[in-house]
Amino acid sequence: MSSRLTRRLLLAAAGSAGAVPWVSAQAGQAPAAAAGGHRLLAGTRTLEVNGRAARVFRLTADSGQAGLFLAPGERFRVDLTNTLDEHTIIHWHGQLPPWTQDGFPWPQTPPLAPGATRSYDYAPIPGTYWMHSHDGLQEQSLMTAPLIVRTAAEMREDRQDIVLMLHDFSFRTPDDLLAGLTGAKPSAVHDMVRHAENVAAPAMNMHGMASGGMASMSSGDMGQGHSMGGMTMDVNDIDYDAFLANDRTLADPEVVRVGRSGRVRLRIINGSSSSQFWIDLGTLKGRIVAVDGHPVHPVAGARFPLAIAQRMDILVDLPPSGAFPILARLEASRRRTGIVLATPGARIPTIAETGHDRTPPLDNALEMRLAAAQPLRPRKPDLVHRIDLSGSMKPYRWALNGDYWPHVTPLMLEAGHRVEIELVNRSSMAHPMHLHGHAFQVIGINGKTVNGAVRDTVLVTPRHGRVRIAFDADNPGRWAFHCHNLYHMATGMMTEFRYRGIAV
Repeated sequence: MSSRLTRRLLLAAAGSAGAVPWVSAQAGQAPAAAAGGHRLLAGTRTLEVNGRAARVFRLTADSGQAGLFLAPGERFRVDLTNTLDEHTIIHWHGQLPPWTQDGFPWPQTPPLAPGATRSYDYAPIPGTYWMHSHDGLQEQSLMTAPLIVRTAAEMREDRQDIVLMLHDFSFRTPDDLLAGLTGAKPSAVHDMVRHAENVAAPAMNMHGMASGGMASMSSGDMGQGHSMGGMTMDVNDIDYDAFLANDRTLADPEVVRVGRSGRVRLRIINGSSSSQFWIDLGTLKGRIVAVDGHPVHPVAGARFPLAIAQRMDILVDLPPSGAFPILARLEASRRRTGIVLATPGARIPTIAETGHDRTPPLDNALEMRLAAAQPLRPRKPDLVHRIDLSGSMKPYRWALNGDYWPHVTPLMLEAGHRVEIELVNRSSMAHPMHLHGHAFQVIGINGKTVNGAVRDTVLVTPRHGRVRIAFDADNPGRWAFHCHNLYHMATGMMTEFRYRGIAV
């Protein structure tokens, strides 16, 4: 890194030790890549959550920094080493690599064995992305990290880059959590998840697995019915022990030091497995300038919805001095987490983990307002396809067009075609739908045509919510399409988009 540090980078570096892995290098000061690229280690670490230790996963660079931060024009040259005593595979969420580098456990691209190293080399697309395991339920145990690819224009902004990554956390194992939802034994859940990863094998009998219904759990906010407009919807499948912002709770939040009248770019990543949030800037005003890594025409506000796996870049110009909480408020709940931006000498407030008011469930009102800065070229579709989203909390099973992964019929694509997909939600839960290997544009919401954002994950609201997306079939391969609620995906809500001519 250059010895010529800007004022804002020095302030970021002066923050608490807990902030070091999360506050990225300042504009004009991107770290130089090693001659052979980057090395990424998949391993474990001990995390303290509200005074109690937990063993979780980690994805760190050689420097110890969580995730990867790439300079403008830098290739994604990464050697991923698995230091665990179990298999793993890492998906570069939102990136558009060749399909064999996507990080999904197809038979052609199996998980990485313990002690093994796999190399990746492709041209990344710029923006705020993230990485996470696609092996079993490892994502719930924090096998996740930021993946930030800067642009030259961002480097010229002289804004302090602040990454805020959100997680839902439980001291229970992911197998226990899914067992509680399905009514199955944890051992049966573990076998079911492992079986589903072998996409060449016949499907497990999901009817038998789920026949016991949902087991009794603590009430909290888990799986509650919420009435909205006369309709009942289900929210928050799991009653989590904590919600984390950069690995910390509001009992001891990360305090990011910022300059007086500072200018910041918040890169917010919802890395949760099953939780959605309202981002609350408090007294500040911000402008969304990108979602899921792709630029949008700025939208001003102080509260924005962020579904599972989505990201947003928010530009904020701070007042001359003070401490400014940036909160993530769980939907349909009073629970919250967050960080604090603080100028020198500012008094850091105490913030309760439970607020006074219950938030509403996420909706698509913001989605209606977003407009891509670089939309798809207008063109008639070559393929129009509808996918019905269905399922229930009891029995806990989720499907696409009535099929449960891995027993699905792939949607076959022709290279060069424009594809439009109509997503129709027949269930009482919202589903954040993610497509691997492609960026799509939102072109319709609940029957209304929009020239919406370019994304890789879109929320389909419950009770007949409809979202229409369009993309160009320009990346041949095998690609997963699934709900990014980890437990919906694990119980069947995934399918395959496959290009003709790809051998299986």
